[in-house]
Amino acid sequence: MSEKKFILYVQTSDNPEKQYSPLVLAQTAKAMDIDAKVYYLGTGLRILKPGEADRIKLGEFPSVKEMLDKTLEAGVEILVCEASKRMLGLDKVELISGTKIVGAATLNDLVLEADATMWF
Repeated sequence: MSEKKFILYVQTSDNPEKQYSPLVLAQTAKAMDIDAKVYYLGTGLRILKPGEADRIKLGEFPSVKEMLDKTLEAGVEILVCEASKRMLGLDKVELISGTKIVGAATLNDLVLEADATMWF
């Protein structure tokens, strides 16, 4: 029997148009019985400040906040780079609930472990 596959989605941008793809793909991976994680790095963290994701809604899609909630409900882990949090001056800011703050080495480990990695 083969091992379960794992895809890592890395979000590096706070551009509204780039927010949906990693969340949709991670939810889809889980529905396909593929392990998925989303790692937020650099300016991507700004989206995780309370209230920010609520403001982004494109087309007929739900808000990014609703997409984040749905992604977490699907069992996708949302990881946040601690160094990026400090770099952006967010070290004293609480991010949306459900996220997990991790070190930079975690990203390296995850990339080495993943069967595929996609960057946004």
